[in-house]
Amino acid sequence: MAQIFDRSSNALARMSLVLTGLIVIALGVTLDQLQRSPWVTRQGQRAEQPVPFSHKHHVQGLGLQCQYCHTTVEKSSYAGIPPTKTCMNCHAQIWTNAQLLEPVRQSWATSKSINWIRVHDLPDFAYFSHEIHVNKGMGCATCHGRVDQMPLMYAQNTLQMEWCLDCHRNPAKNIRPTSQIYNMAWEKPSSERPVWCAVKDGKSDAPTAQSVDCVTKDPKDSGPQMALMQTAADKTMASDAPAAMIPAVLNYQKFDSQDALGHFLVKQYKIRTPHDLTSCEVCHR
Repeated sequence: MAQIFDRSSNALARMSLVLTGLIVIALGVTLDQLQRSPWVTRQGQRAEQPVPFSHKHHVQGLGLQCQYCHTTVEKSSYAGIPPTKTCMNCHAQIWTNAQLLEPVRQSWATSKSINWIRVHDLPDFAYFSHEIHVNKGMGCATCHGRVDQMPLMYAQNTLQMEWCLDCHRNPAKNIRPTSQIYNMAWEKPSSERPVWCAVKDGKSDAPTAQSVDCVTKDPKDSGPQMALMQTAADKTMASDAPAAMIPAVLNYQKFDSQDALGHFLVKQYKIRTPHDLTSCEVCHR
């Protein structure tokens, strides 16, 4: 065979194998990065909507609450896209001739829904419930970003599986008191901004998260109110009333880090750990 193949053929064969391997690796890395790129995830992209609705104007400027438009966010898997009637509650009185709102008026007149483009659109095989996340201490801004600062809505996060799993492996880093779910300006506790939480006597028929009361001001500084509660408790005890009627004085615990607060809330809200989520059907339907 030496008459057919030169000695350099061995070196060329080895080089071709190495080159093929490098090409395969480069192709894999390229496809991996492409799959995570905004071209696929649409992260940071502003969709062309029929009406350029500004969350910044309505939320930050006018002070509208999330639930006013997204009415089912606390009781359904879907947050809900507001019907035209919700828009017309205000715009039947103000900006009635604005050209920008012509699609809204046309929708109201013809009873045809506005074809909004979904910004946060999960695959059909993925099941996500707003109800359980909202009622277990996951704030709107955690997933959707500071929508109160977005003139035009866009997806701040990828919403890919790895992003979801990153949170589910350690929900303590994102969880917050349920009283702060809709607070877009919520900041994680620190030594300068501590949070005080106390566990109340929860009722068996009440949601788990309602058994925790959290405040951002030291309860000891609200002296008159706490003193009034203590006085009422003392008077009730003095009258030999049933124990169930005695108003409880909450014992608040101070948290100056997100890790400490998060692990406390995870325990009190009874959030399942990754080891408890043994069924794929929890997220995939």
